[in-house]
Amino acid sequence: MIDTTYWEKGFMRLCGIDEAGRGPLAGPLVVAAVILHPFQVLEGVGDSKKISAKKRAHLAEVIKQEALAYHIEVVDVKTIDELNIYQATKASMQRLVDTLKPDFTLTDAMPLAVDTPHEAIIKGDQKSLAIGAASILAKVTRDQWMEELAQTYPLYGFEKHKGYPTKAHIKALKEHGATDFHRRSFAPVRDVLKPGLTRFDENEE
Repeated sequence: MIDTTYWEKGFMRLCGIDEAGRGPLAGPLVVAAVILHPFQVLEGVGDSKKISAKKRAHLAEVIKQEALAYHIEVVDVKTIDELNIYQATKASMQRLVDTLKPDFTLTDAMPLAVDTPHEAIIKGDQKSLAIGAASILAKVTRDQWMEELAQTYPLYGFEKHKGYPTKAHIKALKEHGATDFHRRSFAPVRDVLKPGLTRFDENEE
C-alpha cells in the first residue's frame, strides 16, 4: 500500500476518502474519511466491492476502533439532485477534509479544491490502506441505510439491489412510481415518471 510512502515523507495525519452510492437511482450518497495511525496495518482492508458483506461489516467495526480518526457523511437525495452527483461527492469530500484537518489527503480518483495537499489516485481503494478503509465504512453505512429503507418500501427490493438500476428495480419503479428517496436527476428515473410526479402525489393532480 502506498500510505507508507506518505508517512515516510512526514505526513502523519494522512487521510483517505472514498464514497459509496454514486451510481444508484435511489438512496443517499455516503462519503467516508479515515486517518490511520502512522504505519498502521489493517489486515484484509481493501476495495470494499471485493469483500463479502459479512467481512465488510466486521472490518468496519475494526476500522472504527483502530483508526486515529474517521468521519462519515450521508448526502441526501435532495442535495444530489440540486448539485448533481459529481459535485455532491466533491463537496462532501471537501467538507470531510475541513472536519478532520489532515496534513495530506488521498481520494479515490476525485480531485479536490482544498488548501492542504492532496492527490487523486485511480483505483485508490486498491492502492491505499486509508482509502480502502474509507471505502469499507462508506459501503457498510450505505448498505445498512438501504436495508432499513427496504422495511419502509418493501415493494422495491432495496435490500437486494441497494438502489442500483437493476432490471427488478426498474420494473418496480415503473409499476409503483418513485419514492421520496429516488433521484429525479437520474435519467432512468425521469424516463419512467412524469415530470414532478411521485406515487405520493398522483391523486393530487
